[in-house]
Amino acid sequence: MKLLANGLQIEVDDTGGEGRPVALLIMGLGMQLVGWPQDFVQALVDAGFRVVRHDNRDIGLSQGFDHAGTGNIVWESIRQKLGLQVRSAYTLQDMARDSLGVLDALGIKQAHVIGASMGGMIAQHLAAEAPERVASLVSIMSSSGARGLPGPRSDVAAMLLRRPLGGGEAELVAHSIRLLRLIQSPAYPQSTEALAERLTFSMRRAYRPAGMFRQMLAIGADARRPEVLPRIKCPTLVLHGEADALVPMACGLDTAKRIPGAKFVSIPGMGHDLPPEVCAILAHHIAPFLHAAEEHHKP
Repeated sequence: MKLLANGLQIEVDDTGGEGRPVALLIMGLGMQLVGWPQDFVQALVDAGFRVVRHDNRDIGLSQGFDHAGTGNIVWESIRQKLGLQVRSAYTLQDMARDSLGVLDALGIKQAHVIGASMGGMIAQHLAAEAPERVASLVSIMSSSGARGLPGPRSDVAAMLLRRPLGGGEAELVAHSIRLLRLIQSPAYPQSTEALAERLTFSMRRAYRPAGMFRQMLAIGADARRPEVLPRIKCPTLVLHGEADALVPMACGLDTAKRIPGAKFVSIPGMGHDLPPEVCAILAHHIAPFLHAAEEHHKP
C-alpha cells in the first residue's frame, strides 16, 4: 500500500497485525522492501513482532526524484576524497524522516528500527534525531561513515561503476549476479538460479538505476554521521559479516564503538547479502535482543 510520509508517496508492507511491538525494517542502497527475505520477516513475526517494511524514496514503488538528475558520480567521488562536500538531491536525514513519516502514517508511536547497509545509516540517523520513537536500533552490515575506514574491495568498487552489457532483462540480471557473486557470503553461496529468480522478480517490480545513483550520492554527502552516533541512547545491536567485501567489518566495529553501550556481534562466513542461512543467524541474534529491549522500556 502507498502512504503519504514526509510529504512523499511511500510504498509500505505491514505484516503481523496490530497490537504487537513493531519492527521497522529499512533496506539498503538501491534495494526494495522485497530485499528483506520473507523468511526473515516471518521469523520476526513468529517471535511476536509486527513487521513494517517500505521502499525508500527514489526506489521500488515509492516516489522518485528523476527531476533532480543523477549528478556525476565520478566527480563527486573525487570531491569526497578531497574532503569536499558531496552534492546530492537529498540526504540520509531526509530518508530517515521518510521512515519516521511511515510510522506517523500508521499511527505507530515507537518501533524497533532495523537497517541493513545504507538502511543501517538511515536507522542511525532516526535513532539519533527521534529518540522517543526508537525503542532499539539494529545496524546490519553498515558503517559509521567515518573518514579513514576501509572501503569496498577494489574489484567490488569497479563493478559498482560498471554498466551492464545491454539493456535487456537477461543482461541486467546477469550484471547484478556478477556483483552479487563478489559480495556474497562465502560460507553460504546461493545458486545462480535462486539469484536470477529473485533479481528478475525485483526488476519486474521496479527497475530504477538512476534512483540508486542518487542514493549513492546521499551516502557520500553524509559526512557528519560520526558526530551524530554518540547521541544514540537506545539499546543498540551492531551485526556484521566477517567476510564483507563491500562494507568491511571495521566499519561495523567503528559504528559500535561510537554508540554508547552498543553490542557488536561478528558473523563468520557472512558477506554483504542475506541468504537463508544468514537470515536465520540474524534472527537468532535479533529476536532476543528486541525482547530484551521491550523489557528495558517497561515501567
